[in-house]
Amino acid sequence: MAMASSSAYPPPPPFYRLYKDFEQDPSSAPEPPPPIDGAYQLFGATYTTDVVLPSLEDQGVRQLYPKGADIDFKKELRTLNRELQLHILELADILVERPSQYARRVEDISLIFKNLHHLLNSLRPHQARATLIHLLENQIQRRKQAIEDIKQRREEAQRLLGESLVIIDGSQQVMTPM
Repeated sequence: MAMASSSAYPPPPPFYRLYKDFEQDPSSAPEPPPPIDGAYQLFGATYTTDVVLPSLEDQGVRQLYPKGADIDFKKELRTLNRELQLHILELADILVERPSQYARRVEDISLIFKNLHHLLNSLRPHQARATLIHLLENQIQRRKQAIEDIKQRREEAQRLLGESLVIIDGSQQVMTPM
């Protein structure tokens, strides 16, 4: 049986040669490719750069909350949550009293879950913006704190240098009269 030799690290891709003069001339490197806009293929599947949440009707699911752009998400989520709790209790009663009729309740619960998920997914862009804002605010705060620390260290160093100069000047004056 022949042993196949393989390296622990594969060689770099051949386009690394395009960057060999980058140290001397940074403009010699090729420009990055433009961002993808529209549809593209990845591993045989077609994807799009458009971030669009398909409607429930497009997915073949009945929408239980009102349509439109001015939805009160908190109210609708609470309503669907209460409805879900009620349907789960009804499912428990049906399983005890008439076990053969559970399928309809399970379908109703599935419909409520799909509506809940759709409402929550429609809030994802807002959540992403809020998370990004929070991260950037934290980053600004850390940088301001770092600047303050640097200023304090600089003032401390200047103070120590001033004290050192006074000490050195004092020792030179003592040595001069001799």
